[in-house]
Amino acid sequence: MTGPIESTDKKSAPWLKTQERSNMLMLRIMSWISLRLGRRIARLVLHLIALYFVLFAPDSRRASLGYLPRVLGRPATWLDLYRHFFCFASTIHDRIYLINRRYDLFDIEIHGKENIHPLIDAGKGVLLMGAHLGSFEVMRAIGRQLPSVRVAMVMHEDNAQKINSMLAAINPEASMDIIPLGRIDSMLQVQERLEDGMLVGMLSDRTLGNEPMAQVNLLGATAALPTGPFRMAALLRRPVVFMVGLYMGDNRYQIHFETLADFSDTPRGQRDQAVEIAIARYTELLNRYTRLAPYNWFNFFDYWQSVPASLNEKGE
Repeated sequence: MTGPIESTDKKSAPWLKTQERSNMLMLRIMSWISLRLGRRIARLVLHLIALYFVLFAPDSRRASLGYLPRVLGRPATWLDLYRHFFCFASTIHDRIYLINRRYDLFDIEIHGKENIHPLIDAGKGVLLMGAHLGSFEVMRAIGRQLPSVRVAMVMHEDNAQKINSMLAAINPEASMDIIPLGRIDSMLQVQERLEDGMLVGMLSDRTLGNEPMAQVNLLGATAALPTGPFRMAALLRRPVVFMVGLYMGDNRYQIHFETLADFSDTPRGQRDQAVEIAIARYTELLNRYTRLAPYNWFNFFDYWQSVPASLNEKGE
């Protein structure tokens, strides 16, 4: 990995241009179906939903075809495309039940408890870093074991408004504590939640555009990750845990907690190096878990081609 690079404008954030239309469309469709038909019957409809996206969502299909050969190590087939969209549809569908605390419907394995329980018990707050890989919503399941745990999410403001509107429509009591990104007081809000002993989660694999980026090797090719989330963690001097909730088929999920970084005692002069090490560790974990559950990658845009052109021209 080389040092940070600067993205020039929001052309480096194609997911912002599309505003995740496919995600919100599927949320609306599956909310209606799930609440009226139940999980078993509604899952039959998922096959049609997945087929629709395979046939009639060319941008998402193109992005899937750009990703799948990298993670599978072979050319992607139509069946691979279908499995990718079906996995996505399944996690969106299951979100409806997780929001309503129907954990009895699922078989959820939690791995790496030893990496997070001591930090929770310390009561000083924990930063969780995930990615658009699997279901972050399944993290609600740890509330069964730790009912006192409270979670806040850091996300793009437009997405925050859409998600909270959707949650309110499904279950008025399920709205999330969301900290919008890009505001002057965003980091202050994160600090306040942490000092209150909360878990603060963020998905750190996408850029908002016009922010520092770091070049990494993801699945054998150059990609760019935003450095902002890692620099925020370093400034806040907090431990950081990587969290992923993988959909493993049918009603099965695996939650994994991995130690990512601990900036608690990092001297100011060593922050840049510590951030670089944390980004390398985050990339290592993305490579590991995408290969473990390849159809769980839900960045439906050209992730690798979103590297700023100036980076490719330099060949760094």
